[in-house]
Amino acid sequence: MIYDEREIRHNQVIEAAKQMMTAARTAPKAKGEDLLEIKLVTDEDIKTLSDKLHQMGEERSRGGLMRDAINILSAEAIVLIGTRELPMGLNCAYCGSPTCEARGEGTPCAMNLVDVGIALGSACATAADLRLDTRVMYSAGYAAQALGWMPGCNCTIAIPVSASAKNPFFDRKSMRK
Repeated sequence: MIYDEREIRHNQVIEAAKQMMTAARTAPKAKGEDLLEIKLVTDEDIKTLSDKLHQMGEERSRGGLMRDAINILSAEAIVLIGTRELPMGLNCAYCGSPTCEARGEGTPCAMNLVDVGIALGSACATAADLRLDTRVMYSAGYAAQALGWMPGCNCTIAIPVSASAKNPFFDRKSMRK
């Protein structure tokens, strides 16, 4: 049997994105508390995400959001990594409050956000090991939250994934509004 890389590439990217999800799940977490939500977006749902991101860019007059809306259409998969809220009780003051109890309404626990960052690093390292094209995007993660795809999450970051001759997620044109 002879396989043409062009014919199997999409399935390979999806399988690689699943490995990225596993790498994110197994990343170290503060106090061993697993608050992560990890999802994979493919096919027509990428267009739905792009449309929402474009709408948000129009509403907020943010050219960068509209640029990212166009850019994620080059992705074959998008990994979403988000966190639910749970103060770690460390009184570390990284959130800006002297204690966890003094934290203001809506102020996220910094350790929850650090967990997202570590998971992103693990997922992106896996992608790099597999020679995939990626970019970390807060914008697409924010749009996924707005669509209700990450229930209970107060911070979601997206990683669009592609396998192409040139990484489509860099050298992007500015869309000033």
